[in-house]
Amino acid sequence: MMPAIKNTHLKILFSMFLLPAFFSCDGKKEPDPNTRPNSNEITFISLSNIGGEQGDYKIIKVTKDSIHAEQGVADRRTHKEWHSAISPQTWKNLISPIKIKDLDEIQSSPSKQSVDGIDETFQIRTPKKSHIYVNSYADTLRYGQLKQFKEQLNLILPTEYQ
Repeated sequence: MMPAIKNTHLKILFSMFLLPAFFSCDGKKEPDPNTRPNSNEITFISLSNIGGEQGDYKIIKVTKDSIHAEQGVADRRTHKEWHSAISPQTWKNLISPIKIKDLDEIQSSPSKQSVDGIDETFQIRTPKKSHIYVNSYADTLRYGQLKQFKEQLNLILPTEYQ
């Protein structure tokens, strides 16, 4: 008879604690169309210049609400960073020159780091895709929009990070 009592107690515990937990869990909800990210919207941009004989680097990362810059020289073991919040208008000004439809067409060029050169690398992310360009300044047809981005960026960066 004891096993029957134990099973009854387990059944009661199970129904008191676990069943309500199962029924209270929500299934996956469809995302609200008003908050769903636009797949053609830029969400992140980084610009880096890395290389040279002494291991120079400058990395700038920008999102909709902030900017982070760091730079240094590996041989000298120097490093400094700067952070700042940005306004929605500043973000719009930064990304306005960039045409999403042209991002797949921008061409990269070979790396120059192997000959102690400095590589300029852009990374532009949308919810759908990440675009990476190395030394794309050689693509004179399409580089203009990235150059304009850099010009807008220099308007908000402290002088030592430009």
